[in-house]
Amino acid sequence: MMVRIISKGVHSSMPLTYKQYQDEVTQDIANVLKLASCQPILFVGSGFAKRYAQGPNWSELLTLLAKDCPLIDKDFAYYEQTYNKDYAKIGTIFTDAYREWAWGKGKGKFPADFFDGQYKSDIFIKHAVSEHLKNLGPKKGSYGTAAMDAEIEALKKISAHSVITTNYDTLVESIFPQYERVIGQQILRKPYLAIGEVFKIHGCVTDAQSIVINGADYARFEEDHKYLSAKLLTYFVEHPLIFIGYRADDPNIKKILYDVDKMVRMDHKGDYDLVPNIYILERDETIGELSYPARDKGITVAKDTNVRIKSISASSFEWVYKAFGQAGNLEKIDTKLLRSLMARSVELVRSSIPKKHVEIDFKTLEHAVNSGEEFAKLFGVTSLSDPSQVNLSYKYLLSGVATALGLKKGWNDAQKLLTILKENDDFDMKASDNKYHISIPSSRTNVIHRYTEAAVDLLRKVQSGEPYVIDRQEVKVDDAAKGVAA
Repeated sequence: MMVRIISKGVHSSMPLTYKQYQDEVTQDIANVLKLASCQPILFVGSGFAKRYAQGPNWSELLTLLAKDCPLIDKDFAYYEQTYNKDYAKIGTIFTDAYREWAWGKGKGKFPADFFDGQYKSDIFIKHAVSEHLKNLGPKKGSYGTAAMDAEIEALKKISAHSVITTNYDTLVESIFPQYERVIGQQILRKPYLAIGEVFKIHGCVTDAQSIVINGADYARFEEDHKYLSAKLLTYFVEHPLIFIGYRADDPNIKKILYDVDKMVRMDHKGDYDLVPNIYILERDETIGELSYPARDKGITVAKDTNVRIKSISASSFEWVYKAFGQAGNLEKIDTKLLRSLMARSVELVRSSIPKKHVEIDFKTLEHAVNSGEEFAKLFGVTSLSDPSQVNLSYKYLLSGVATALGLKKGWNDAQKLLTILKENDDFDMKASDNKYHISIPSSRTNVIHRYTEAAVDLLRKVQSGEPYVIDRQEVKVDDAAKGVAA
């Protein structure tokens, strides 16, 4: 590919190279990570298991299931042709065949307790799925080749905030062993979302009944989808997000982007319709030194609704994982402890306080809710050496500030207000710890930026053009308190 560069009246033609593409993509990722000030989220599909463990995709898995069940008496291609590759429909037909086989000549192939009535009739095919995938993972510590092993090592160093996957296997958990596995509807029942979790939204081989494989399963999943989206949507808008192991036309990607589009309401034209923090990584073995793949991709997510996300094409994924690893790692962060702290906080608010296990000064409460700056004193906290005050006072991420201000494009618009303060008043709110903002270390090279009600009040005045006074006094916050508050 050739491009004509015009600079200061000088015309020249020069080739765009893949090295230049890598450098530009890496810099773009660095900019997004810096602006977001949080760890990325990985969204992992079947292509991931195929790349690192030779796992089957959906049609290949159904082919294996067809070969195992003697009542499925036609080649898999017949079912693909007859049902127009509607794999959920094919899964329903195979579910019925497995049930009939299990209650007949195949009874000895399944655990005895499957036949006592406590299980649904689709347990037999789901058990077969689990048997095929339960040992999927690295062999003797290797993912197949030295190059694949290097990719996985780079992937681990991303220290993802969370991993979301539609895969049933446990490959992801083997790569991130400290992460908590959350399966299927457990996500909906979970009172909070923390850091270091693997969300298995289509089920897991460790709980065969949770697997989504047939039409009835997908109908239930669609019913739950709106609640699932409500749980996860803040993640998608606030964090850098990378899809790995999916095609751009995958229904799972389309659903997520449709929800993101509705929330962010990207009603501008031109460059504004590009979702700035979402990437899709796709494999392309044809890439050469003079390749310069497209940097973004338009996806039709619904009738008359198109969304553009950032696209990354690579034959080796190592450099891509390293680029996302620029956010720093969580080696010194005990994610299990963080989850426990959050669980206790939720228990305090939802259970201990309502049941009067904790005494509350309601006069303080009444006064606090009428004053953003007083809200930090809700529980009588007065010292910033106390980590609980840090959490109560600096309660917003930038996306939360944007929500409080009613900004349509989320943290991007909130960042623009911060930029106005910096340019017009020479006040860089994020440059210090102050009454509006605090930076909390989350790794060796990265911080989490948190904001107070006072920041919301100030930015609301900037937003509306009202006069305002900036309190530039810095606040001293104990490092230990920051560490716990993180």
